[in-house]
This record gives sequence, C-alpha cells and structure tokens, in this order.
Amino acid sequence: MSGATLGLVQYVVVRTDLMTSLAWSVGAVIAQACHASTAVAHLYHEDQNMQRYLADLDNMHKVVLGIESETKLRNLSEKLNEAFIDHKLWIEQPEDTPTCLVTKPYPKEEVSRLFKKLKLLKMDNPSSSRESTGN
Repeated sequence: MSGATLGLVQYVVVRTDLMTSLAWSVGAVIAQACHASTAVAHLYHEDQNMQRYLADLDNMHKVVLGIESETKLRNLSEKLNEAFIDHKLWIEQPEDTPTCLVTKPYPKEEVSRLFKKLKLLKMDNPSSSRESTGN
C-alpha cells in the first residue's frame, strides 16, 4: 500500500514574507523546509505513521503552504499544539527566526481542517518577471 493509498499527508508551511519583505532567496527558503522536514523525520522516526510514510518513498504526499508572517506561523504552531498535532517549528539559527513548520504524516482527514485557510505556496520565478530586452 502506498502512502497516498493510506491517505497520509505531511504539511509544510513556509513564511512567504521571508522572500518578499525580508528578501531571502528561494533557495534559502527551500532549505528551511528541508531542515524542518528532516527534523520531523528524526524526531518522530518511531511513530507508526512516519514509518509507513517512509516505507514508500516514491509515494510520499506533502502539501506545501504559505503563511504571511512570523506571528501567523507561531499562532499556527500553538493551534497545532492545542490539537495535539505533532510538528516541528523550525527556528533558523543564529538569527533565532521561525521560518517554517512541518507536521509528521497524518491521515489527511485528521489534519486538513487545520490548514484549510492557507493557500499553496507560490514562488515567483525571477526570470519570468523580468522584462524582455529583445536580445
């Protein structure tokens, strides 16, 4: 049975203001999500859902969402804590800046309601926003 068949999903929530108002590169932001995802795999490696999710690497299901600010990211983390949803709030060091959070894999029907107000992460392609020089 694949992870998708099992209905397991892992949510990745990234701060969009890192790229806009704080001018972080896309690569730096992606690295934050990678750090948090790796941390979750380590922290919850003995969890049954995590083991089932990792047992079928070719069928992992992640949903990557954007959130507008540090405050909203922290509020989401608190909301997940109150709902007993295991996750990692990644805080980049030495800046001490919360950048993203990642849940451990859960059946989608158990957690999707907590993320319904967020939208899929969109990253502008810098080359697509440049004006053509005609050369």
